[in-house]
Amino acid sequence: MRWCTQRRTRAVCVLLACVSVVLHFFLAALTLSIYQTPCDLHTNNIRPPAGTNLTAKGGNNAMRQMGLSQKLQRTKPFPLSPAAKPNPTKLEDLFRHPLYNQQSLPFYEDDRLLQVKPKVKDDLESSQQWMSDSEEGYDAAHWNSSSQSHPPWLRFHLGISRWQLYDHKDPNLRQLEEQLAFSRIVSAVQKTGGTQLKLLMSFPNYGQALFKPMKQERNEETNHNLYYFSDFERHNAEIAAYHLDRILGFRRIPPVVGRLIDMVKEIKDITTDRKLARTFFTSPVGNTCFYGQCSYYCSTEHAVCGRPHVLEASLAVMLPDLSLAPRRSWRSPWRRSYSRSKLAQWENNAKYCESVKKSPPYSQGTRLVDLIDMAILDFLMSNMDRHHYETFEKFGNNTFLLHLDNGRAFGRHSKDEPSILAPLVQCCRIRRSTLLKLQLLALPQYRLSDVMRASLSRDPLTSIAPLLSEQHLTALDRRLVTVLKKLRRCQEQYNDSVIYNDIPGHLNFGL
Repeated sequence: MRWCTQRRTRAVCVLLACVSVVLHFFLAALTLSIYQTPCDLHTNNIRPPAGTNLTAKGGNNAMRQMGLSQKLQRTKPFPLSPAAKPNPTKLEDLFRHPLYNQQSLPFYEDDRLLQVKPKVKDDLESSQQWMSDSEEGYDAAHWNSSSQSHPPWLRFHLGISRWQLYDHKDPNLRQLEEQLAFSRIVSAVQKTGGTQLKLLMSFPNYGQALFKPMKQERNEETNHNLYYFSDFERHNAEIAAYHLDRILGFRRIPPVVGRLIDMVKEIKDITTDRKLARTFFTSPVGNTCFYGQCSYYCSTEHAVCGRPHVLEASLAVMLPDLSLAPRRSWRSPWRRSYSRSKLAQWENNAKYCESVKKSPPYSQGTRLVDLIDMAILDFLMSNMDRHHYETFEKFGNNTFLLHLDNGRAFGRHSKDEPSILAPLVQCCRIRRSTLLKLQLLALPQYRLSDVMRASLSRDPLTSIAPLLSEQHLTALDRRLVTVLKKLRRCQEQYNDSVIYNDIPGHLNFGL
C-alpha cells in the first residue's frame, strides 16, 4: 500500500514539473514578442548627409546616433495632441513671403568678414592650400580658393557679412546642421570662461562646436524663488533661440543643433583635458556623470549625468577665431544690477533712453534699433541675462549685434517679464522690417507658435520629445501680442517718429 502511494505522489510531481516548464516557455515567448515590437520615431528633416557610406566612420557615427535615440525613446516623451502636430509647410510659407525675400543691400568687398587670398603663382599652388594629415583622428585637409573644397563650417565663416551671419536661403546651412548633428567627435575639452559647464568639441574636418549639456527636464519650469543670475543654462533654450532668431529674420545667432552624446566614447575616452577627465564618476544607480570646472554649478551636487551614459546636449558652431576676426564686447545700457537689493539706473528713470540716445554709438546709425531688436527677442523667450553683447571689430559701429549665450531663456512659460522690453518702451523706436515681421507672425496663417513648432521639428532631438513644451509655444503668441500693444501705444504718442525705415519705398506688404 505504501509503495502505491509513493508511486502516485511521484507521478503527480512529474506532471506538475511538466506544466511548470510549459508555462515558462509560454511566458518567454510572450516577452520576446513584446520587446521586438518596433518603436515609431518622429521624422526629422536633419538626417545623415545624402550619399553617406554607412560602413565608414562617419556613417557608423550617424547610425550610433539613431541607436542612442531609440534607447532614449523609452524615457517619458511629451504627448502631442493632433492640433499640436508640427506642420512643415508653415515655415516654408513664411520664408516664401515677400517680406523675407526683399532685395538685399548693396554688397561690397569690405562688407565680408573674411576673404580667401587669391592665388599668386601656379608654382605656389601648394602653399595656397591648407593641408594637414599629421593629427590622429582628423581628415587630411586639401582646401584651396574654391568654395567646393571647403567644409561646411569654413563656408559658414566665409559667408558672414556686415549685415548677418548667414543668408536664410544658403544651402550650406543644412550641411552645417548635419555636421553638428552627425559628424564624428575627435576631441572634447573644457572651454575656459563663463559661469557654467561648457565643452569645445572638434570634428575630423577641423570644425568646432560649443557643447552645452542637458541640465533639467524640458517641461520643468525655473524655480520662481531663484534670481535670474542663479538660473541653470538649458540646452534646449540654445536650440530654440537659434530657431526663433531665424524666424524673426535677424540671423544673428550661430546655427545650433541638438545631439545625443555618448559621454564615455565621445568625451571621457577622447579628452586630453586631465582636469575634465578627473571629474567623471559613476552615480549610485550606475549612470555616468561628470561636472568639470567652472564658477558655478560645477560640483558633484550639480553633476551632469547620462542615461546611463547617453546625454542630450546642444552644439553651436563656433565663430571665427578671435585672431582672424576680433570681436568687441559692449556693456548693455539696460544691463541689470545683478544684485538682490539694488536696482539698475534704467529701472528708476523712465526717461533713461534720452541720455542713451545722446551717447555714442547709440546717437547715430542702427545701433539703437539693433539693441531694441535684441530686447524683443529676449522678451519673447524670457531671457533676463543679457548684460553684454558683441560685434565684429572689422565693421566698426555700422554692423549687427551678435545674439550669443541664450541658455537662460525659456525658463518660465507661466510668467512674462515686462522689464525686458524697457529699451522698446522707453525709446519707442523700431525698425519697419521688424515691425512688419511681428505683425505677420501675429496672423493666423503665420502664427508664431505654429511656425516655431514646425522649425523645431527639424532638429534631431525632436525624435525623443518636443524641444519646447506647448506652454512655451503658447507663451510666444501671448508675448507677441504684448509687444504689438506696446508699439501701438508708442505710435499713438509719437506717430511716425517711432519707425526707423529700413525698407526702400515704404512698402508695407499688405500688413
